[in-house]
Amino acid sequence: MTEAQQPYSLGTSEPELARLDAQAASIARPTDLFLRSAGIAPGMRVLDLGTGLGHVAFRISELVGSAGAVVGIDQAAPLLAVAEQRRVAAGTENVSFVEADVRTFRDGDAFDAVVGRLILFHLREPVEVLRHHTGALSDDGLMLMIDFDVGSARSEPPVPLFDTARDWVIQAFRQAGANPMIGTQLGPLLRDAGLTDIETFGLQGYLTPDDPAGPALLSSVVRSLAPVILASGIATEEELALGSLQERLARELQSSRAIGLIPAVAGAWGRRCVRA
Repeated sequence: MTEAQQPYSLGTSEPELARLDAQAASIARPTDLFLRSAGIAPGMRVLDLGTGLGHVAFRISELVGSAGAVVGIDQAAPLLAVAEQRRVAAGTENVSFVEADVRTFRDGDAFDAVVGRLILFHLREPVEVLRHHTGALSDDGLMLMIDFDVGSARSEPPVPLFDTARDWVIQAFRQAGANPMIGTQLGPLLRDAGLTDIETFGLQGYLTPDDPAGPALLSSVVRSLAPVILASGIATEEELALGSLQERLARELQSSRAIGLIPAVAGAWGRRCVRA
């Protein structure tokens, strides 16, 4: 499969749309903190890479206000159709969605900022994509990337099923051509793409033993990746036991009084430096 044909690793089924909504809700607060810390402000024109269902684009639209504008691009038409339905229903007028490939998209006007959440995760040549969009920034324009470090997820004290399921997810993403540790590399990637004044930090959620969010999110990712897990021999259907996975995770976390540390959300941003 060529780079241009590389699909989104998790598909666009109805369960996947529900998982994306749940995932977006779980990382809404760190996303908002990164957007504000990086400097997304009223009046900006912003490009949202890999917009998907438009979660980030809609939040940016609130920050830039009526004087600003957001263009969200994605190559998954089913996701964009849902995003557009939600835009119309909400009466949001400063957001537009375009079906396009993040590797090649170019707009006629410059952007004050380019934002991407959970998009580099799925790209084999992230620096090339960043360089491409650096060229679309205005002078001193801002680029902000937000992504996961799945390797940071764990349970404490260790719960074997939780950590095993995490390992299934990491192996399956790698098998599908994604980089589940990309969040650790955002700063160097921006530097390699020619950005300056780079800042980066990460945030991680600590879930109490009885919090259902951890088992729900982890089991839903395993379920979405199950075809890859099974086809690659990472685990068998009996080992996955998808019908009871969420319940078993919840039970084992509670019985061990274990904290579930969900993947850290990393953010990094920098500026386009234009030399005279």
